[in-house]
Amino acid sequence: MLYVVPTPVGNMEDITLRALRILKEVSLILAEDTRTSSVLLKHFDIHTPLRSHHKFNEHETSDAMAQLALSQDIALISDAGTPGISDPGFMLVRACVEKGVEVQCLPGATAFVPALVDSGLPNDRFFFEGFLPQKKGRQTRLHQLSQLDHTFIIYESPFRLQKTLEQLAEVAGKERRASVSREISKVHEDTQRGTLEELIEHFKQQPAKGEIVIIVEGKNE
Repeated sequence: MLYVVPTPVGNMEDITLRALRILKEVSLILAEDTRTSSVLLKHFDIHTPLRSHHKFNEHETSDAMAQLALSQDIALISDAGTPGISDPGFMLVRACVEKGVEVQCLPGATAFVPALVDSGLPNDRFFFEGFLPQKKGRQTRLHQLSQLDHTFIIYESPFRLQKTLEQLAEVAGKERRASVSREISKVHEDTQRGTLEELIEHFKQQPAKGEIVIIVEGKNE
């Protein structure tokens, strides 16, 4: 069995009782960064062996880990949130499915859901983009997103937030409504709402820190 286990994006209390039980019971935990995950496991007194599984080695290790899961239960975690959502995980799940390994993904923390609900923008339909291309194809992708007729979601670093908001305003219009959530489930959690123009001005005055989720209304909303 492969268990895909979400971990807290901020507050340690956001992990589920089931996740804690599984992390204690499996034979091995595959972690995006063993140093980060060691802090979580130590906090909850979990002593299961850890092994690295991240974006730089998942191409080489996924088949071997799927083969291992044929004979023992293993868990996959990322640094924060649900593995596979803008984090390593897809390749291992695919390899397990191909080999006939049962896969269970636990429900749990992921950053974009609370950001979407907090935004106050329509959430009956939405598009999750995740991280934009940093260079090649970025403008094309932003233009495509701006034409969607429903809410869309972008992950961004604080260092590129201002540039991304300005680029969104160029392709979608300064009056398009949006929200910027940062440090979700952490002490300094904050959500700013308004037009893209208003958000640009806000973050010029108060540069953002921490993990960022941008929610933008659709073209016809």
